[in-house]
Amino acid sequence: MTGARDPRESIGEFDYVIVGAGSAGCVLANRLSANPKTRVCLLEAGGPDKDPLIDAPLGFAFFPPWSTVNWKFDTAPQRHLNNRTCFQPRGRVLGGSSAINAMIYIRGSRRDYDRWEAAGASGWGWDDVLPYFKKAENNERGEDAFHGAGGPLNVADLRYKNPLSDIFLKAAAELQLPANDDFNGAAQDGVGFYQVTQKDGRRWSSARAYLDAVKPRRNLHIETGAHAERVLLDGKRAIGVAFRQGSEHKTVSARAEVVLSTGAFQSPQLLQLSGVGDDAHLRDKGVDVVVDLPAVGQNLQDHLDWTAIHKAKTPHSVGLHAGFAGALPKSISAYRKKGEGPITSNLAECGGFLRTDASEDEPDIQLHFVTGMVDDHGRKRHLGAGISCHVCILRPRSRGTVTLASADAMAPPVIDPNFLSDEDDLVRLMKGARIVERLFAAPAFEGIIGERFYSKPGCDDDALEAHIRAHADTIYHPVGTCAIGTVVDPQLRVKGVGGLRVADASVMPLLVSGNTNAPSIMIGEKASDLILSAH
Repeated sequence: MTGARDPRESIGEFDYVIVGAGSAGCVLANRLSANPKTRVCLLEAGGPDKDPLIDAPLGFAFFPPWSTVNWKFDTAPQRHLNNRTCFQPRGRVLGGSSAINAMIYIRGSRRDYDRWEAAGASGWGWDDVLPYFKKAENNERGEDAFHGAGGPLNVADLRYKNPLSDIFLKAAAELQLPANDDFNGAAQDGVGFYQVTQKDGRRWSSARAYLDAVKPRRNLHIETGAHAERVLLDGKRAIGVAFRQGSEHKTVSARAEVVLSTGAFQSPQLLQLSGVGDDAHLRDKGVDVVVDLPAVGQNLQDHLDWTAIHKAKTPHSVGLHAGFAGALPKSISAYRKKGEGPITSNLAECGGFLRTDASEDEPDIQLHFVTGMVDDHGRKRHLGAGISCHVCILRPRSRGTVTLASADAMAPPVIDPNFLSDEDDLVRLMKGARIVERLFAAPAFEGIIGERFYSKPGCDDDALEAHIRAHADTIYHPVGTCAIGTVVDPQLRVKGVGGLRVADASVMPLLVSGNTNAPSIMIGEKASDLILSAH
C-alpha cells in the first residue's frame, strides 16, 4: 500500500496535506500556509459553502432533505433506545459542521481539560488550552482574562432575542435558578443567553473565519468534492492521500505530514481503511493491516439529549403558522438590509448548565431552549406554534464505537454510540427531564404553553423512562474515537505511523461539558503550533 506504486493521477506534492475542511481543518489550512514557502493542500469531500441557508443563521433549520451539505449518517440500532436507528448529521461542505450547526460558542469547563491532562493528555490542561481559545477568538464584548480580541473567530451576542427566550429566563428565575451572562467565564453554572459565532448578523463558520481571507494564497491549494479513500503509506510512514473526485481517482503527496481532520466518525474510518486499527476487525473487512492499533474507533462519546416539545399560544414561535409566515417578509428585509431581526436568530438562543442534585460539585446537564418545535431533529414538521427544550447529560459514561462496514471508502462507517449502556446516564437524563418539566410549569409560561407531544408532563418514572428510550437522540457532539493517549500521542501523532496526525474532535479523550465547535477550533490552533514547531 505505497504511494510510489499507485497508478492514479497525482495532483502534485505539498508539504502538508490536510483532509477535511471542518472546524479544525480550516484552522490548520490557514496557520500552516501562513509561511509563503510552505505548500498546503486541503481536501474537502463536500462543496463550496455557497448555499444562502448557511450564511443566514436561521437557515440551518430549513435545509431541505435533499441538501448535500450534510452527511446524514445513521447509527447502528441502539439496543437501549428500543433498537432505534438514530440520526447523526455532520457537515459536508467547507466549514464542516460549523456551517450547519446552531453557532453556540461554548468551551466547556476548566475541569474538562484538567481531566484530559490527568488522563494522559500532557500539555492539554486548562492553562495550556486557554491561550489557544483566546488566540482564535474575537469576542465583541472585548478582551479579558477569559476572552480574546482580534482573532479570526468572531463571537457575538445575539442581535435578535425572541420574546419567548425572555419568558424562559423568567421561568428559570421563578425557580430560583442562577443567572449567568457568560458561560465561558469564571463559572459555568446558571441560565442565560448563549453567545454565537456570528458576524454582522451572519454565520461565522470556520471557513468564514479562517479560509475566506487566505484563499488567494498561492501556496494554499483547496480541492472540494474530494472524498479521501485512504492515507498512502510507504512502510509505516504517511506520504500522501488517495481520494476520489467525481468519477476520477487521484492522489496527492505530502513531503512533511498528512493531517486528518474529518471528525469523530471519519477520522477513525480513514485510519482503518488505511490499515491502521484493530487487526482482527481490519482483516475481517479485507483491509491489509499496517499497524495493529485496537483503540482506533473506540471510546466514542456523545451527548444524549431528550427534548420536551409543546404546542404554544404565541405569534413569536418559529414554525408553520400564520404569525411566523406573516412576519417573514419584514424579517427577510431586516436581515438583508442590516443583518438584523429574527433571521439572525440561532433558534437555541438561551439555555444553561445545571446540577441535577445539590450533591453534584459541577453542572451535569445542559439545556437548550428553542423557540420552535424540534421533533426528530426538525425532520418531523408540525402545523402551529410551539416551543421546545433540550436537556443533555454533559459527561456521559456510555461508550461506543466507530468501525468499518466494508473496505469501500464510499460506504459510511458503522456508528454505534451505545447510548444509555451505562445506567447512570439514564438516571441523570431523567432528573434533567424533570427540571425541564418544572420550567415549563412555571408561572411565566401560564397562558402560553400548550399540550406536550408524545407524553404528559408529570408522568411516573416508568413512563418517562419509556419516553426517553423512544425519543432521545444525539445533540451532535461526537468525540473520542482517536483519543490522545490511545490512538495519538499528546502531539497528535498517530502511534506507530510517521508523518501522520489527527486534529479534530476525535482526539478528545473525554467529552467536554458543552458544545464542541469551539473546542475543535482550539484543537486546530494548538495542532498548528505543534506541527510548525516540529518542522
